[in-house]
Amino acid sequence: MAELTSLTLKAALDGLSSKSFSSVELTRAHIEAVEAARALNAFVVETPDRALDMAKASDERRARGEAGRLDGAPLGIKDLFCTEGVESTAASKILKGFKPTYESTVTANLWRDGAVMLGKLNMDEFAMGSSNETSAWGPVVNPWRAEGGNAKLTPGGSSGGSAAAVAAELCLGATATDTGGSIRQPAAFTGTVGIKPTYGRCSRWGVVAFASSLDQAGPMARTVEDAAILLHSMAGHDPKDSTSLPVETPDFASFCGKSVKGLRVGIPKEYRVDGMPPEIEKLWEQGIAWLKEAGCEIVEVSLPHTRYALPAYYIIAPAEASSNLARYDGMRYGLRAEGGNLTETYENTRAEGFGAEVKRRILIGTYVLSAGYYDAYYLKALKVRRRIADDFDQAWEKVDALLTPTAPSAAFALGQKSDDPVAMYLNDIFTVTVNLAGLPGMSVPAGVDANGLPLGLQLIGRNLDEGTLFSLGSAIEKAADFKAKPSKWW
Repeated sequence: MAELTSLTLKAALDGLSSKSFSSVELTRAHIEAVEAARALNAFVVETPDRALDMAKASDERRARGEAGRLDGAPLGIKDLFCTEGVESTAASKILKGFKPTYESTVTANLWRDGAVMLGKLNMDEFAMGSSNETSAWGPVVNPWRAEGGNAKLTPGGSSGGSAAAVAAELCLGATATDTGGSIRQPAAFTGTVGIKPTYGRCSRWGVVAFASSLDQAGPMARTVEDAAILLHSMAGHDPKDSTSLPVETPDFASFCGKSVKGLRVGIPKEYRVDGMPPEIEKLWEQGIAWLKEAGCEIVEVSLPHTRYALPAYYIIAPAEASSNLARYDGMRYGLRAEGGNLTETYENTRAEGFGAEVKRRILIGTYVLSAGYYDAYYLKALKVRRRIADDFDQAWEKVDALLTPTAPSAAFALGQKSDDPVAMYLNDIFTVTVNLAGLPGMSVPAGVDANGLPLGLQLIGRNLDEGTLFSLGSAIEKAADFKAKPSKWW
């Protein structure tokens, strides 16, 4: 059954449609793959019985001619999405045992279209991290290994479980979230495709909040077309989410393979940062050459406030996290650590329930929101955010999309940066601007480094113009012809 797990989502849906195999067969093959790959620690909850029940129901619908857009496709769900009756912890001890009585809108949309849930995927605790080492259930291991090395590598974060599961062929696709690069950076580290759509394109209802003005759900998949298929089902206006955009959802897959001739692609000069590895620079130049060959016009642009993006992000995101995570007090759900009085109960619960990185960000956020520092830090960061958005608005007068590297390096070893939070935060240097401006961004695998590890190129588009990204992403995908896969050491 291994050949079934190596299919793309599109190929699997075509096979189900032609009755080459059933959803039960496809799902069983993926369940076996998940069980065999537990060394990766990609899943925190496996739901094989539920998956088979959903697969049987899918086969019955297909037999009646009532198949949905994703009918019978086994997917993984990041543990940030609440799933009715299935433990949803945001990879935090403080939510251990929490089983929601409701379904997130994004996952409800997937089940509406017939998808099958294999289980919940590991992640950085409350999505706070760039290496998937802050999870209360332990780090996820990247299925890739450096040539000639045995060191365990990070799959990136916070959607490390999603990235590892897709790259290791444990699921046909996965849900993920992106607050500062948490879809795109793991995609680059694992040779997968990840898209963070326009803020408001996918509902945040039922997604555990980290930083509400930055969080956005999106898919991870093995091809650009697969990501387009998944996003079509995940997206849509939701009246339960006040930030959800009341716009139509286009058929994103129809943009894949579309000619990009005449499109103007911007190259922001500020992304040529000091100390960037030569192989990242070389890949970027190669991406520019590919798009030129496809008929694009290459234009140098300036985003002058880019250098302030990282510090602004690490003020705004912790501030919102401090506010959002105040709800976890041991009173209504999740962990409760007893104390001598109410205040002690609060203190003990939060001290025991939150990990070190979450505590660090809550402290930073509380500090920048405090009376003496609100104007000096938080309000100033909001002004910088506005300037960053203005930079993009000016760029759109000249270009249709931007091309940049996704991450400043390939995957690094687990533990290599865990003692240096600033070095870890620098992993988001190319991605945070997109979240601050609410724009869509996509990472496409485009090559490997000297150690045989995958590298990604990032495309950034106008608000609600994911279609152009899918067209450009398809062009890069075709030119790169990225076929490398991790060897199954697990």
